[in-house]
Amino acid sequence: MRPTSAVNLVRMQSSMSARAWDINEITPDGSLVQRVEGLTRKTWKFNDLSKDRVQVAVTSEGRPVHADVQLWLGPDWTPFTLKAYSEDGKLRPIQTLVGTRNKAAMIEVRNVGEYEFPFKAASNYAKGAMAKVHSEIPATTSGERCDGGALRSYPLSASAKQLEVVLNTDGKQLNARIELLNAPNNPKQTFEVFTNNGELNSLCVCFETPDAGNTVRIRNLAPVEFPCYIHLNEIM
Repeated sequence: MRPTSAVNLVRMQSSMSARAWDINEITPDGSLVQRVEGLTRKTWKFNDLSKDRVQVAVTSEGRPVHADVQLWLGPDWTPFTLKAYSEDGKLRPIQTLVGTRNKAAMIEVRNVGEYEFPFKAASNYAKGAMAKVHSEIPATTSGERCDGGALRSYPLSASAKQLEVVLNTDGKQLNARIELLNAPNNPKQTFEVFTNNGELNSLCVCFETPDAGNTVRIRNLAPVEFPCYIHLNEIM
């Protein structure tokens, strides 16, 4: 069993109000929302070189969500890929931040589910406090090192309403999976990331936790020479 002190190093508990992760915060007027049918894809283009972080959200009407989120830089470079799953896209939407490295970029969201499972997606530049989440959480927690092939699990407080997770590296590749479990070995939501640079493209996601009894499980899928660092922020 991990000592309590180690858990406290990686985790921060906050009573702050929930951040603007919701799809309606990304596009209040709904103009950036696109319906993505099963086995199809939609894209959003970003050309502001002064900004380096875009926000992506995917929701459904209660159906499962199977989505691939990719960052395209230039005609044939995809430095960041995120495979996301949610058992219920309304109760637990997909919510993440993607770094554009201050370059002209395109975000692709692909529905890899069947045609019976459409969903809605939106993406826009992160604004205000949301643009700093990827750096703010690591700055306020020491984090825990997770070597390649290692597994870490953290039980969540029953009063937690949201869980923000940041996985980063010191510039090496990041290849990891995060699972939100409710009851033994029952993943409600999953993110699997691969990027060639976990510093420029750290994984920053937010889980909604409407039920008690949740555990977050994180596995570093990379070889042992590619460690990553785990930072958690529970919002009460």
